[in-house]
Amino acid sequence: MKEINRVNSFSGESFLERYVQPGSPTNWVLNADVSRFFIVPLEAMSQRMTLPIPPTRITNHLMLFLEEGQALMQVGSQAYQIRPHQCLFVPAGQVFSFDQVEPNRGYLCNFHNDFIIDRFARPDFLNELEFLQVWGNPHVRVDGSTSQFVTHLLSRLLHHYTADGLTQPDRIQAGLITLLCEIKQAHQSLLTSPPTQALLLTNQFIDRLFTYLRTYHLVSDYATLLSISPNHLNKVVKATTGKSPSQWIDEALVLEAKVLLHQTQLPVSEIAALVGIFDPSYFSRLFKKHAGVTPLAFRSMIETS
Repeated sequence: MKEINRVNSFSGESFLERYVQPGSPTNWVLNADVSRFFIVPLEAMSQRMTLPIPPTRITNHLMLFLEEGQALMQVGSQAYQIRPHQCLFVPAGQVFSFDQVEPNRGYLCNFHNDFIIDRFARPDFLNELEFLQVWGNPHVRVDGSTSQFVTHLLSRLLHHYTADGLTQPDRIQAGLITLLCEIKQAHQSLLTSPPTQALLLTNQFIDRLFTYLRTYHLVSDYATLLSISPNHLNKVVKATTGKSPSQWIDEALVLEAKVLLHQTQLPVSEIAALVGIFDPSYFSRLFKKHAGVTPLAFRSMIETS
C-alpha cells in the first residue's frame, strides 16, 4: 500500500526520462534543472515522445502554445483541441493524457511554482492565474497583437534557456511572469465579473474534491466541508457546470484509478482501496461506467500500446 507515495506525480525530470527518448535535439533540456523549468520547441519534443501518454500527473505546470497545426489532449475529464494562437495549460497535479501528436509547431513550457515566485512575483500571484487552478479553464485563445507578443516572449525564453540553461535565471523568471500576465489578460475566464456566489462555491467544491478525493466520496461530505446543505450544493454545481457533484466525484475517482493502473502493477482490489473504495466489485462497475472498459482491460490496453 505504500507504493502510492511513489506514484502520485512525475517531476519534470522524471517525466522527460519516462516519455522522451534521449538524444538531440533534447540533450540540452535534460542537462538543465528541469525540475524547476524547461522550454522546448513543440515539434522537436514531439519527434522524440514515447506515445501514448496514459493518464499521468506531474508536479509542475505544463503549457502548450501552437503556432501551426493542432493538438488534442485530455485534461482532467475533458478533451481539448487547440489550434494556432491558442494555449492549453495542465495545472500541477492535474491528470492528463494524449494518444498521438499531430504535425504542429509551437512551444512546450514546464515550470514549478517555486520558480515563478522565487524572486519577482508576489506569493499570491499564482492564485490570480485561473488557468493554473484545477477548477479553472485551461484553454486560452490569444488573438491579434497579443499573440505576436506571446510568440516573441516564448521565443526569447527559448533563446535564453538554450544558451544558458538556468545559470542566469533572472531573465527567464522575469520573462515567464510577463508571459503569464499577458495570457491572463487574454484568458476567457470562467468567472463572471464580479464572480457570483454560485461560481465561487463551485470552485471551492472542485478545489476540495481534489484535496480530499481519497477520503470523501459523498456529496454530503463536501457539503459539510463547505457548511451548506447537500441539496444546495447539488443545485449550485449542476447549474454552474452541467454536472452534478456526484458525477464530479465519480469522474475524479476514475481518473485517479487510471493513473494508478498505469504507474503500478498493484491488484485492482488494492487500487480500489487506495482511492478509498473497499468494494472491488463496485469499483469495477464504477470504472467501466465511466471508462467503457474494466480496470484490467484498461491496464492491458496501456501495456499493449
